[in-house]
Amino acid sequence: MAYKDPENTILLETTKGNVVIELYPDLAPGHVERIKELAREGAYDGVVFHRVIDGFMAQTGDVKFGKKGGSSFNPSRAGMGGSERPDLKAEFSNANHGRGACSMARSQNPNSANSQFFICFDDAGFLNRQYTVWGQVIEGMDNVDKIKRGEPVQDPDSIVSMRVAADAE
Repeated sequence: MAYKDPENTILLETTKGNVVIELYPDLAPGHVERIKELAREGAYDGVVFHRVIDGFMAQTGDVKFGKKGGSSFNPSRAGMGGSERPDLKAEFSNANHGRGACSMARSQNPNSANSQFFICFDDAGFLNRQYTVWGQVIEGMDNVDKIKRGEPVQDPDSIVSMRVAADAE
């Protein structure tokens, strides 16, 4: 499959099916760079969707505690970890947290995003300008809709693989 900009397209294979995400390097260059770095390392492979709220979002990306088979995998702590890299400086924009928006999770500190991210099921405009939108689902949102719900999720769905399209072609 040919994509408009393979270097800024993510191929996300989940236990529910494939999802294609278009990245926004103009809006969030630091966050896009981090997502691509971690994807290229295989850091997201096996990471569970640890917090999935119906009508809101599916959260994943805890490469420390949420990676099945990882040395620190701990389902009860999934959502508390990140990568070995430093946290990112916020890159808030006017991008809407609409259906399919991909945005970075963080703590109360605006500059605490690291590896965790979420995909919005529905419009969540109340998050606008408070979280960094770095991409948009352009294919496979029906598969995102099938991800098992819960806080925390029992026997959660996970990322099978996450690749930059340029590397997969």
